[in-house]
Amino acid sequence: MPDADLPVSLADVLAARERIAGLVRLTPLIEAVSLSGRFGVPLSFKCENLQRAGSFKPRGAANMLAAVPRPAGVVAASAGNHAQGVALAGRAHGLPVTVVMPAEAPLAKRRATEGYGAQVVLADGPLATAIEQARAMAQERSLLFVPPYDNPHIVAGQGTVGLEILEQQPDVETVLVPAGGGGLLAGVAVAIKTQRPDVRVIGVQALAMQGIVESRRTGDVVAVPALRTIADGAGVAGPSALTLALIDRYVDDVVAVSEEAIAQAVLALVEWSRMVVEGAGALGLAALLAGAVPAGGRTVAILSGGNIDVNLLGRIVERGLIAEGRHRTLTFATANVPGEMARISRILADTGANILTANHEEVVAGLPIGLQRLTLVLELGGDEAFARMVAALEAGGMRRGTLTDFATAAAMAMPS
Repeated sequence: MPDADLPVSLADVLAARERIAGLVRLTPLIEAVSLSGRFGVPLSFKCENLQRAGSFKPRGAANMLAAVPRPAGVVAASAGNHAQGVALAGRAHGLPVTVVMPAEAPLAKRRATEGYGAQVVLADGPLATAIEQARAMAQERSLLFVPPYDNPHIVAGQGTVGLEILEQQPDVETVLVPAGGGGLLAGVAVAIKTQRPDVRVIGVQALAMQGIVESRRTGDVVAVPALRTIADGAGVAGPSALTLALIDRYVDDVVAVSEEAIAQAVLALVEWSRMVVEGAGALGLAALLAGAVPAGGRTVAILSGGNIDVNLLGRIVERGLIAEGRHRTLTFATANVPGEMARISRILADTGANILTANHEEVVAGLPIGLQRLTLVLELGGDEAFARMVAALEAGGMRRGTLTDFATAAAMAMPS
């Protein structure tokens, strides 16, 4: 399809920037020095997690409301970030906003949406159900439905992120863009590739919901089943015909990453860059960590959002630690006699392992009377540290167990 026939052009993105200039922030582009050394290429983050409402979403919503005739009110459907973007844009335009959210949307995002003045209506089922309900509400009440990505004004507004990247990092060679329905990816690709065709633009999805990947593979719009994912902000069934056309024309590749890689990326951003980023926002870094995108030249990863529930953040960080082998759970079959726990603790301490929690069970099916099961959650330095610890345990007389990971010498000496 010739560029002239595509639904969004560079001129549309430039016009969007003028319309939204008073509402959105010019977010910083920060060099990730520590992580650059890890990947062997200069890596920077475009920090849309520091945007107003905590994500890139106000850009598209603000552009749409500024570009269309003033409506009586606005309705939208979202799992969180789009809801806040529409609520913020609606408030700036003095419009009443209603947002239909899936009942399982993170509580933090629901509260933030209400904090911007929107009325929140909860819908049972996936995001697709919420969208259907919001469209019906718009028709019944003569309201403007603001879609999360399937609109040229939305895509053009999101594309202003790409304009800023080129201005803040003129020598950029690769841009990694989180993708759900493809609005941000399509807009950024239009803004960058029409000016700098040499820059690689790569979309990143969660493996659990890789609708764009499947759509590109089949050559048509594909909606994948709704599954749970850490990247809930990108948990969209698939692209629209509009976004897919732009992605097919301008995007070099779209890859998908596992939940473990996303968790590791969230953890790395907290530890190495002191950035609190939601799962969807960390997709670009996850692609680098997982090797889904070979590091090449000066790279910018868009951190598309930072709206993460504090409780969920703790669970994601824990999952990231487990994925990196830094938290391990081990069980021991040992005689219930004085000194056994102390002996195990000394061996673990000598190898640098730290005991986070310990649990004793004196009655365990399959273990003889007089034995106990000891379950330890350990903090250690990764796979190499774990291998050293296992060797030290075996040198201390422990053997691989059947009902447990290890059996102590005292347990093995007990009559069955």
